Amino acid sequence: MRITGTNGIKGIRESVARPAVALACTAALAALCGCTTQAAGSDGRHRLPVHIQLPSRRPPSGRSPGPSPTASDAKPVAEPTATRAAAPPRVLWSRGDTGTDVRELQARLRQVAWLFDGPTGTYDDLTEQAVQGFQGKRGLPRTGRTDAVTWQRLRAMTHRPGTWELYLMGGQPAAAPDRRCLTGRVLCISKTSRTLRWMIDGRTVSTMAVRFGAQYTPTREGVFHVYWKSRHHVSTLYHSPMPYALFFSGGQAVHYSYDFAARGYAGGSHGCVNVRDEAAIADLFAQVRNGDKVVVYW
Repeated sequence: MRITGTNGIKGIRESVARPAVALACTAALAALCGCTTQAAGSDGRHRLPVHIQLPSRRPPSGRSPGPSPTASDAKPVAEPTATRAAAPPRVLWSRGDTGTDVRELQARLRQVAWLFDGPTGTYDDLTEQAVQGFQGKRGLPRTGRTDAVTWQRLRAMTHRPGTWELYLMGGQPAAAPDRRCLTGRVLCISKTSRTLRWMIDGRTVSTMAVRFGAQYTPTREGVFHVYWKSRHHVSTLYHSPMPYALFFSGGQAVHYSYDFAARGYAGGSHGCVNVRDEAAIADLFAQVRNGDKVVVYW
């Protein structure tokens, strides 16, 4: 072949360049598509296949490939049983509670010699102390509150108290008033039920628990009258305080007793009628007048 002039040389160059450009475009397209192509030499013969592989997208360090979890795919992780704190026993009764259940608790505490008072039906300081002692003896937390565990342990050691155990030891409902109490203004005091009724013309105004004289200093029985009121009285014979004293027979009086409030029926008086509820006797002291009748009976 004969080549003449510059135009001839330029044509040869273009004819050589066109296949090379086509080959480069084909390779680029294959790279974009992830395909495999075959390169052809200048002689038109096919060469070995050219494999083009797109770069892989690796997940960030610490994550495995796969679809991202959604909120619905998340599963709650259960807290290990060992780390869960045990719930404290349910408290049934504590200081200030009242009712027949508290009265039964007190009666059962009396059976095991942890309480010598009442039963009164009121969860007072003496009951709290008795429960603390019972709990400590059995290795239970000394809370003074009766929870389910304490109650179950106490029930297993005692029998169900009868009417006598629930009421006859004190704190029981007031006995029916004596017929001598049905007229006028009367302090109607029953030794059987250990209660005092404050009555006006046959109507009961208030009631309260009382205790009486010990064996060798008994409280006198009969009909008397209040002859002296002494708010801050102190016994000249025993040198003991007798607040809110309402004297009705010699040195015997109805009055508040710190010992009765602290020890209950475990103690006794020197003949006086002791009241344990200070608020109740204070209210009574304000209402009773000199000359009002006092009836002490069985």
